[in-house]
Amino acid sequence: MINLALPYPPTINSYWRSARVGKGVKVYISDKGQQFRVDTMVAVLRAKANKKLTTRLSVEVHLHAADKRKRDIDNVLKSLLDALGHAGVYIDDSQIDQLTVLRKGNVKGGQCQVFITECAHD
Repeated sequence: MINLALPYPPTINSYWRSARVGKGVKVYISDKGQQFRVDTMVAVLRAKANKKLTTRLSVEVHLHAADKRKRDIDNVLKSLLDALGHAGVYIDDSQIDQLTVLRKGNVKGGQCQVFITECAHD
């Protein structure tokens, strides 16, 4: 099992940005999203969890918001799962067969706990 303590992930609304480039639009990861990726990479390396898992996975996420503002818990999942893949925990988030997300009590500054296990094959 991989057990990680991460900062609270940015919402998908603040993770992606876009800018006009000529006649097109360039979509990129925001500064806030880039910082979350760096913070995730540091936590993954400290936990020696950069295993590049190739199996089917089960992921449980415990979200601890920084305050009592109203939040949609699904709004942070894409940035979290992409950052874990970018950090080398697994090859791609398409490997996840089971995803459980729980809203937990508030923590100063916010926090996200992630538990990753390999799925038993049918």
